[in-house]
Amino acid sequence: MTRKRILIVDDGTTIRLYYASLLSEAGFDIHQAANGFEGLEAAMTRRFDLMLVDVNMPKMDGYELVARMRGEDSLKNIPIVMISTESGEQDATKAYRCGSNLYLFKPVAPDELVATARLMTGIAA
Repeated sequence: MTRKRILIVDDGTTIRLYYASLLSEAGFDIHQAANGFEGLEAAMTRRFDLMLVDVNMPKMDGYELVARMRGEDSLKNIPIVMISTESGEQDATKAYRCGSNLYLFKPVAPDELVATARLMTGIAA
């Protein structure tokens, strides 16, 4: 069976490595991007089964990245989970309005992250 591919887009190196370690150990093929521009470029050049996107990033924030992806026919169906320290109801609402499938608050518990990735990529637990 082909491993599901996840793109992690976060400007925090430690966060990216943490998510990558957990998800790689759970059997996913992991790719990383440090900002929205890198994430958009990666999504346009490779196929991903899921994207984990931070909100606050330099150059292009997560909201803009998700909105741009939803405007591209080839990218609009990729499941996207936004993960942020922004915990206000308006932040989650903005994430859903721009096209996110799910909004989680940092820090995400390891078991919750893996379970979410499995659910969003259609892998039985």
